[in-house]
Amino acid sequence: MPAISRDEVAHLARLSRLALTDAELDQFAGQLDSILSHVRTISEVAADVPATASPNPTTNVTRPDVVVPGLTPEQALDQAPAVEEQRFLVPQILGEGE
Repeated sequence: MPAISRDEVAHLARLSRLALTDAELDQFAGQLDSILSHVRTISEVAADVPATASPNPTTNVTRPDVVVPGLTPEQALDQAPAVEEQRFLVPQILGEGE
């Protein structure tokens, strides 16, 4: 017994607003029946296989997040060529009004 009939394909075509000829209905009914039988076969074979996104097991390899002391503002600005108000002073690249 086919998994999908020609009438079901015609109904799906109407719902999808597709105008199919009788030849196309017959063709698509056969193709969809073949697809559904293959899906059924795969489902039977793979019933005991757990669903997975990848066949290889993966683990997260990030390091633990450990807080370490950073530089003080004085240490960060110690070797800067120019400093103003505890910031790096750089040459202006835009015009005065921009």
